[in-house]
Amino acid sequence: MLRMASTFQEDVLEHVFSFIQCHKDRNSISMVCKSWYEIERWCRKRIFVGNCYAVSPQIVIRRFPEVRSVELKGKPHFADFSLVPDGWGGYVHPWIVAMASAYPLLEEIKLKRMVVTDESLELISKSFKNFKVLVLMTCEGFSTDGLAAIAANCRNLKVLDLRESDVEDLSGHWLSHFPDKYTSLVSLNIACLVSEASQPTSSCTTATFTSCTELKSLSGFWDVVPAYLPSVYPTCSRLTSLNLSYATIQSDDLTKLISQCHNLQKLWVLDYIEDSGLEALADTCKDLRELRVFPSEPYGPEPNVSLTEQGLVSVSEGCPKLQSVLYFCRQMTNAALVTIARNRPNMTRFRLCIMEPRTPDYLTNQPLDVGFGAIVEHCKDLQRFSLSGLLTDRCFEYIGNYGKKLEMLSVAFAGDTDLALHHVLSGCDSLRKLEIRDCPFGDKALLANAAKLETMRSLWMSSCLVSFGACKLLAQKFPKLNVEVIDERGPPNIRPESCPVEKLYIYRSVAGCRLDMPGFVWTMDGDASPRLT
Repeated sequence: MLRMASTFQEDVLEHVFSFIQCHKDRNSISMVCKSWYEIERWCRKRIFVGNCYAVSPQIVIRRFPEVRSVELKGKPHFADFSLVPDGWGGYVHPWIVAMASAYPLLEEIKLKRMVVTDESLELISKSFKNFKVLVLMTCEGFSTDGLAAIAANCRNLKVLDLRESDVEDLSGHWLSHFPDKYTSLVSLNIACLVSEASQPTSSCTTATFTSCTELKSLSGFWDVVPAYLPSVYPTCSRLTSLNLSYATIQSDDLTKLISQCHNLQKLWVLDYIEDSGLEALADTCKDLRELRVFPSEPYGPEPNVSLTEQGLVSVSEGCPKLQSVLYFCRQMTNAALVTIARNRPNMTRFRLCIMEPRTPDYLTNQPLDVGFGAIVEHCKDLQRFSLSGLLTDRCFEYIGNYGKKLEMLSVAFAGDTDLALHHVLSGCDSLRKLEIRDCPFGDKALLANAAKLETMRSLWMSSCLVSFGACKLLAQKFPKLNVEVIDERGPPNIRPESCPVEKLYIYRSVAGCRLDMPGFVWTMDGDASPRLT
């Protein structure tokens, strides 16, 4: 049905709305009045769905009929740590089928932790004639055959990003399906493909990189011969993003490379960079916004590199624009965390993973409560926070008192009692996602703060002390919540109601219970009986 002609005032508002990109702000606009709701729904070009089961594709299409860009997330974040069983769900195909007929002008699809099939990729390639961006982050279920369909049919493709996806690599020759005279591609990330297509070779010469005059992002290195690294130097001064998270480059060579990257804003790297490399980073990259340091041997009993808390302290001192950190290490101190907090109060994302659970301050043998408390106290705009090490209920009291803008919190092997969970749920006003594993949190705090769950996107708890009976009570009291019990031992109702459930996933949904649950997932109905679809 053709849209009715807009008034001049509506045209002006639609133009104004086009400058507002934040999803939260767009949602707020739509609630001002009915006319703004209608204008906003027709001019909304980008949508973000943080949980593919929170709403159905049909509801989204009815609400926003003119969408050009869709971003979807599937499995819970802890799927990255193998805590979500295989076959749990997160299938994108129903969404692709619905969008293929409703959004013929769709240009962008970004998926994270979803199951994508070759059939879905082929449908994308044939349904959207002006398709430009495909991002598949930590996705699975597809092969290079599906990618070949994208390469052959999406003639306007600008971005293809397969970051950390599990791809069945049938042949590196899928790249040959790109047309011979193909000029639109701006960004190609296929580092997850261990084939001849992604292996650096001697053809990476200085002349090759010198010709890449517009190159700003570089990723995909695997086994890098140090002798070839200087061939990258000509483009380093223009780089704003460098992903070396797959590259086994040693500290000295990394230091030489990074010292050329004066405009770097984002760096992902293995811990081979060591403290000395991070000191060089702090001296060179004054515009750095994001740093991620991953472990090269996460399961090794002893450290294989010299990476400590000092490297992160150096970056916090030398990089004034640093806002986002993901840091894997084997030791930390309260003093270092306090220093980092005072150096970088502008931090919005801070994720620290100490490899050995419940590791204390290695100098004082005390819990790391004071250090993490300083992070949440000094970083007033902190939105994402991941904790590790030895932590007591005191740390969570700090979080409840100071984490007023905190939106996502990940906790593992921490806390003493239910009081820790109570501090978080009662104190963190903006909390949207809470992920907990292997913590002594149970029914009391969860039920006492259950109303908070209706304001959140999701709660994940695994290997905690939440009982099956508490799950039933939650479903009875809050029918708009999907309360999923994930238990591979069998139906939870064959055990006493006081028995803790294996995994619990709670999320809001306007679509009701999902229809693709596997045999190890039970959704609690409003009548408190477990339902298996």
